[in-house]
Amino acid sequence: AMMKCVEHGHELVALGNLHPPADDGREMDSFMYQTVGSELVPALAECLELPLFRAPITGDAVDQRLIYERTDGDEVEDLLRLLEAARAEVEFEAVCCGAILSNYQRTRVEDVCERLGLVSLAYLWQRNQAELLAEMAEAGVEAVP
Repeated sequence: AMMKCVEHGHELVALGNLHPPADDGREMDSFMYQTVGSELVPALAECLELPLFRAPITGDAVDQRLIYERTDGDEVEDLLRLLEAARAEVEFEAVCCGAILSNYQRTRVEDVCERLGLVSLAYLWQRNQAELLAEMAEAGVEAVP
């Protein structure tokens, strides 16, 4: 998703990551966030020479309806707080979202962005996954198991 943002002329200014509370490499069940490999995000930020804003996931998937409504204790509110903290230190106008097929994730990122006056960038949205994989391989992206 970040590569597509750059391809479309956007400048990456920071990374944000919500991670499992223990932050010890163990995966957690989250409707909203990819937690596998979250312990490696600091190395990615270092390689990209970008500031990193991280916080633990403290909420749960309280509001599981397709159209999200602001809900205390929901994990979506963790994203709102993370972006507010990042905005206090870095100027940015948009948030990159890697959702491909999940309306659940995409609409929640859009909700948070709307509340903060940000643009949600979802260049992978509804892309053919085989084509995306081919593009990644062609770009030299290597996945390490």
